[in-house]
Amino acid sequence: MSKIQALAYVVVESSNLQAWRHYAEQVLGMAAIDAPDGSLLLRMDERDFRIAIVPGAQDRYRASGLLAVDQPAFDAAVAELKAAGIAVEAGSIETILARRVKDLANFIDPAGNRHELVWGYTGGSAAFASKLGVTFKTGDYGVGHTVLPAIPFEPELALFKDALGMGLSDVFNFQMAPDAPVIRIYFLHAASGRHHSVALAEMPNPAGCVHMMVEVEKLTDVGRAYERMRAHGVKEMATMGEHENDRMTSFYMMTPGNFAIEYGYGGLIIEPESWQTTHTKQVSIWGHDFSVGFR
Repeated sequence: MSKIQALAYVVVESSNLQAWRHYAEQVLGMAAIDAPDGSLLLRMDERDFRIAIVPGAQDRYRASGLLAVDQPAFDAAVAELKAAGIAVEAGSIETILARRVKDLANFIDPAGNRHELVWGYTGGSAAFASKLGVTFKTGDYGVGHTVLPAIPFEPELALFKDALGMGLSDVFNFQMAPDAPVIRIYFLHAASGRHHSVALAEMPNPAGCVHMMVEVEKLTDVGRAYERMRAHGVKEMATMGEHENDRMTSFYMMTPGNFAIEYGYGGLIIEPESWQTTHTKQVSIWGHDFSVGFR
């Protein structure tokens, strides 16, 4: 059984917070709030934030906020991580307060990805109203999903399946060409029922994330965001399409953090306890031309 409820939030390092403010408010349809510690908090729902932009020298994905189901699950996950040889560091009081949680533990997985394991939300619950009229699908499902670079692959997969108890939703052995090497991309679900909250991709990425996904409640909002992407000169990373495995209708665009964001609608909700792992044969049923990202 998964010890993780959902991907609660992500943390991004940025040398230009104003670029993120514009991108969040004018393209994504989120709200950007200045925090007392100098970070920029991006709101998608009643929570104080779902994406925390912290000032720094680099523009990259910094950490994934993995929400434990409850305190016993948090404690069990910490114990399992330590038993697997992962160094776990207790979060500072400052970080715990900044993330609005009851407890936090930091760890770095075998592929070098940083994570903040948390439980117990302590922040506000003010009503959220996007200036662009966007409603995001969050709640118990979390912020969306993240796709992380996973080299070495086997230890990375073992950590998420065994130490954190996440289930394997789908397996995809991707080849860019018939003579190209196989790239494994495995999709893992948490307790929330979102088809996947974390995916592991057997490829490097200097920005620390292949892409993250946010989901909206109406297909119309995907189309409008696509138009805003073009109007604001944001680089398109993949055209509109529908994925085979989670049935998400989406497109991809670059963020100011040098990783892509998938903006989608209609992702599959599964029953975690009874789901049988699928084996995807193709990226998408239609669309999703990723070649545009290389132009």
